[in-house]
Amino acid sequence: LFTSIVGNVFGFKALRALRLEDLRIPPAYVKTFEGPPHGIQVERDKLNKYGRGLLGCTIKPKLGLSAKNYGRAVYECLRGGLDFTKDDENVNSQPFMRWRDRFLFVAEAIYKAQAETGEIKGHYLNATAGTCEEMLKRAQCAKDLGVPIIMHDYLTGGFTANTSLSHYCRDNGLLLHIHRAMHAVIDRQRNHGIHFRVLAKALRMSGGDHLHSGTVVGKLEGEREVTLGFVDLMRDDYVEKDRSRGIYFTQDWCSMAGVMPVASGGI
Repeated sequence: LFTSIVGNVFGFKALRALRLEDLRIPPAYVKTFEGPPHGIQVERDKLNKYGRGLLGCTIKPKLGLSAKNYGRAVYECLRGGLDFTKDDENVNSQPFMRWRDRFLFVAEAIYKAQAETGEIKGHYLNATAGTCEEMLKRAQCAKDLGVPIIMHDYLTGGFTANTSLSHYCRDNGLLLHIHRAMHAVIDRQRNHGIHFRVLAKALRMSGGDHLHSGTVVGKLEGEREVTLGFVDLMRDDYVEKDRSRGIYFTQDWCSMAGVMPVASGGI
């Protein structure tokens, strides 16, 4: 898709700047993708949580904690009432906290919080890695530990890697949280690049149960109506053209499962 639409044209000498604001994906092409591993409704069924937003936070400091202390922070947050906690995008497998140690201590924290609250809890375990094989190995570890959800940085990891991970999650009952790290390099310039609504549409086809969407009021840039526009593109089955919200084309998702928008950047 992107090879054809934005492949070479952005590098032409004749162009000083070029921006892809939106695209309409034909229903016949939409049907060639499986989309999110599970979708919003299945996630709520898995968590047994309905009629409200899901509340979560990112563990801070993002770097420097040992795996044991990281797990303690996860437990305290979940025990205090949160539905989810989350690895930051930089939390991967560093000398002070290797990924397998983090997975083990976080799983222990989840089970302890669940036992004490009677609720299903989760933590977005970052499975992003240097190769698809390594990502799938980490996803397998998460599945073996019985945790409900993992995370992937889909722009730094790549769309093909993301689709492979999405297929694994669908087949193995894992939810997939998607972080949009690196998006501003592509979408923030007003006269050049690709708008985030296009990246959001691509993610829905590639596969992800959650996607960061900004908050309008947090620390990250974003206009209110435009942000609400691509939030609808992520979760609704059929979205009418509405230029006031930055939706330039009517989009039919052909019953493809929706992606849950995540209020990233602080509220």
